[in-house]
Amino acid sequence: MGPRGESFSATWFSANDRPAPKKVVLVDDRLTADAAMRYASRGIAMLWQGDYHNAKQLISAMDRRLSATQTSKSSKKEQDAGQKFYAIRQARAHRSRMLSLVLVSLTFENSEHAAQLRLARSPQVAEAITFAYEQAKDFAGTQAVVSLQELSGVLSAHQWFLNGVNVPALGATIHPRYGTFMPTRQEYVQLVAQAPLNGAQLAFDIGTGTGVLAALLVSRGVKTVKATDIHQRAVDCANQNFARLGMQDDAHAELTSMFPAGQAELIICNPPWLPGSAPSTLDAAIYDPGSKMLLQFLRGLPKHLTEDGEGWLIISDLAELLGLRTRELLLAAIDDAGLRVVEKIDGRPTHGRAHDQSDPLHAARSKEITTLWRLKVKA
Repeated sequence: MGPRGESFSATWFSANDRPAPKKVVLVDDRLTADAAMRYASRGIAMLWQGDYHNAKQLISAMDRRLSATQTSKSSKKEQDAGQKFYAIRQARAHRSRMLSLVLVSLTFENSEHAAQLRLARSPQVAEAITFAYEQAKDFAGTQAVVSLQELSGVLSAHQWFLNGVNVPALGATIHPRYGTFMPTRQEYVQLVAQAPLNGAQLAFDIGTGTGVLAALLVSRGVKTVKATDIHQRAVDCANQNFARLGMQDDAHAELTSMFPAGQAELIICNPPWLPGSAPSTLDAAIYDPGSKMLLQFLRGLPKHLTEDGEGWLIISDLAELLGLRTRELLLAAIDDAGLRVVEKIDGRPTHGRAHDQSDPLHAARSKEITTLWRLKVKA
């Protein structure tokens, strides 16, 4: 509803697949954080009409209130690692839902359909909107609405894309698209850089994401790498990275579930490391519901490996440390698939969270080990 009670409509933008709110009120700089919390707790979205930076400060104030409430609740409970993990996930989901209810409107007025954020002191958003939202490229309407929390993430992701992520093992930068897992954790990349190739000339990279592991295999001398992913944005991202690196003739990504056709001498997979629900496309890079992708990879290896080929499973034991999956389950899945372990190569994470004692999961993260499992089909 407009300021005089009139109605208007706008297209809902959400790269995270979040549903559009059912009720929206117009708000501005006069809205207090406490009033915003009351609206959000009732599922009412707030379309911001004031200063851009004031809206960012409002979200920060709401976040502080949510964090204080969660800290108070968690301090009263004795929880094991698994319970603590699920409590943290629930709290983060609740926080995300509440903060996502502060909305801003985008206008598309010029001939190029470039998005503008018409708020005082607002940044230029046109390139970032086109980068993250497929529908924006051909958007013929005059107005769209997006969560300010999500827009902030899009702006940050766009900067990562422009600047790239340096990958020392590759000696180059990888440019992640919005929604693809960024290779900021280097231990799993380093494991692929040091594992013996044994002359493999054809490799498959399952769930390629940014394409960083496929590119690394090409840089190590593999002549052809076929990469797959179930998300079009990941396929596009990988192929763009291959082109930037001059590897487009050696590596190619395609949209498919799990394995491409045929057999390869080497098949690698770095599945999401934690079993659990993935309510959005962003979560799908971290959570593997029921360890489905992990199990599909293991079961499909015998059919797609050449006679003396190897499968490389790269996975962290964080799920085991949190009590979400056991080592026995993993070993049984390998055995049931008709595979044997040739070697396991371990690496310890060096990222900041592994050493952050304020992290509620520090006890588990400080012990985490990432392993490359070299697998072959049983004789």
